[in-house]
Amino acid sequence: SEETVVPYRCPTDDRIHRYFVDFQIQVRQTTGLLKTYLIEVKPANQTVPPVYPGKQTKRYITESMTFIKNQAKWKAATEYAKDRGWEFKIITEHELGIK
Repeated sequence: SEETVVPYRCPTDDRIHRYFVDFQIQVRQTTGLLKTYLIEVKPANQTVPPVYPGKQTKRYITESMTFIKNQAKWKAATEYAKDRGWEFKIITEHELGIK
């Protein structure tokens, strides 16, 4: 886990960072071919923009910055995977059947 490193530019500080994707897996398809996936596991609430509470609280600002940073990471990971013929997936508690 976290062996695949994807460089990305974070819009919150306009610097290049390294994103460590949670998992890289290979799955044998019914055709016999191997398909490679980059997998990120996140809580569902981090995959959607935070709800504005009516004023800019510290929590709202932190959640917004996290969402912006995650979007940049996931865009870079999607492009990184596509360039290699792979696929990038985000898995939440919904896909895992936890909630």
